Amino acid sequence: MSRPANMPPLEDVGPALSPFEFWPQGIFYAPMVAWWLLLAIRYGDPRYPFIANPGFPLGGFVGESKAAVLARFGPRARAATAPFVLLPAAPLSDRRDALARALAESRLRLPIVIKPDVGCRGAGVRRITTQDRIASVLALYPEEVPLLAQNWVSAPGEAGLFYARHPDERHGRLLSMTLKYFPRVTGDGRRSLRALIQTDRRARRLLHLYAPRLGERLDEVVPAGEEVVLTHIGAHAKGAIFRDGRPYLTEALGRRIDAIARDIDGFFVGRFDVRFHDFAALRRGEDLVVIEVNGAGGEATHIWDSRYTLARAWRDLARQYRLLFEIGRAQHRRGVPLPPAGEILRAWRREARLVSRYPWPD
Repeated sequence: MSRPANMPPLEDVGPALSPFEFWPQGIFYAPMVAWWLLLAIRYGDPRYPFIANPGFPLGGFVGESKAAVLARFGPRARAATAPFVLLPAAPLSDRRDALARALAESRLRLPIVIKPDVGCRGAGVRRITTQDRIASVLALYPEEVPLLAQNWVSAPGEAGLFYARHPDERHGRLLSMTLKYFPRVTGDGRRSLRALIQTDRRARRLLHLYAPRLGERLDEVVPAGEEVVLTHIGAHAKGAIFRDGRPYLTEALGRRIDAIARDIDGFFVGRFDVRFHDFAALRRGEDLVVIEVNGAGGEATHIWDSRYTLARAWRDLARQYRLLFEIGRAQHRRGVPLPPAGEILRAWRREARLVSRYPWPD
């Protein structure tokens, strides 16, 4: 995996991990639950965020289908997105045949990435690089879970772009950019991969995240000069490194994302995950491929920069939740109905149950 051109260097300054980066979610988000209740009192209903994006199931806050989201894409948004094929819930043999047809018809090409249709934070994401790996990878997923097969975008750079548009406004804006770095070590011909990881002050503390993917390679000597990427998944919870990229936002990039966002039916707020080859071109609104769009549940992920303080992270999340309430209330005033509380609870439970059965991402 090469490095993106003109990407700001990853400076090894500040803490290797933020104090809260890997806290249990129930602890980190506890103050946000209290804030949500205050917002519910202020705005009149706790369910407004679940209709912030009327085109997405439950606004894309929880349990949304990736396929249902992608089905809302117009021609401009689809052209900017990596090609994909839905593999419905079905026996392994049927899904294997469906994927083989997509490859034979050139709708997809290897390598590809398999994503569960429901899930977040990189849960269950796997790559398939050769034909003989198709059956073994597909067999890792529960048959009742639809899967999304998508071309693997080889562009080495990745960013998360948080976007919002009020329903009363014609154009939206970018509020956040997160630069994602994929940790790697370089072999010296003497030490094992495990020993090399131990020399990195962040990676050595996250070995438990990398070990399931690296497996037996951990104890192999890495040839001199060979780089080993520890994770290909752009999720901090899977060991990627996040940096606050808001100083690099430009009007040109904002216009490009706004044009794509307005071509997604019923989408007003969420995060675009994009890949790119050249960071300078990305800032000009060029050279980007959308790999995923997250709805109301997609965070402005700059808060996971290890240099960020807990107080600032909570402040930024509080602002984001207030924005979701504002947009949701505006949608309701336009006639969008609020979902039953039971539907929200069932979606949360279903997502938690499914994610617990997904394979470890690679």
